[in-house]
Amino acid sequence: MKLNKYIDHTLLKQDASQEQIDCLLSEAREYDFASVCVNPTWVKHAKTGLESSDVKVCTVVGFPLGATTSAVKAFETKEAVQNGADEIDMVINVGALKSGNLDLVESDIRAVVEASGGKLVKVIIEACLLTDDEKVVACQLSQKAGADFVKTSTGFSTGGATIEDVQLMRETVGPDMGVKAAGGARSYADAVAFVEAGATRIGTSAGVTILKGELADGDY
Repeated sequence: MKLNKYIDHTLLKQDASQEQIDCLLSEAREYDFASVCVNPTWVKHAKTGLESSDVKVCTVVGFPLGATTSAVKAFETKEAVQNGADEIDMVINVGALKSGNLDLVESDIRAVVEASGGKLVKVIIEACLLTDDEKVVACQLSQKAGADFVKTSTGFSTGGATIEDVQLMRETVGPDMGVKAAGGARSYADAVAFVEAGATRIGTSAGVTILKGELADGDY
């Protein structure tokens, strides 16, 4: 297993400096990760910094609460793609899902999918806030709206990925849709366990530590 190509090397902290982002990009090139995941303000910088590598640039939309309007999420997506983003990780409208307003949840996701111009779209369902039934519905709506992946977590709420959530999400979406486990992988064994549970991508800030076979501090 080439675990490095499962990893989205992530730095989404609001106080991340350019020096820290440059370190992230350097590590991503060295370890040949699947992508770097950065906030939208860093997309153009990351694209330049990853030229001549096959590491993708991933960014986040409606992050971390998912409570902006669909029009704003669509605009964020278009701008991110214009700036060089290859992949979009969007947060669903959790409150709408909790309210049973499933049409809004689906149309919100579809707005981002359409604005992406065919780029890879991952839908963050924030599983730690949902019941199992709601997780299933969120995954089904993501599929209906044309997204490419479902993703467990932002890393900014009450918890990250669990094996059980990844298994449930994989069971719900079937074999053809991506599942991203974000947060929760603190060791090589953790990451492998998520892959074996059905994850096709791992979101973590500790990719280097994991590949070195060391134990990471922190939750993401």
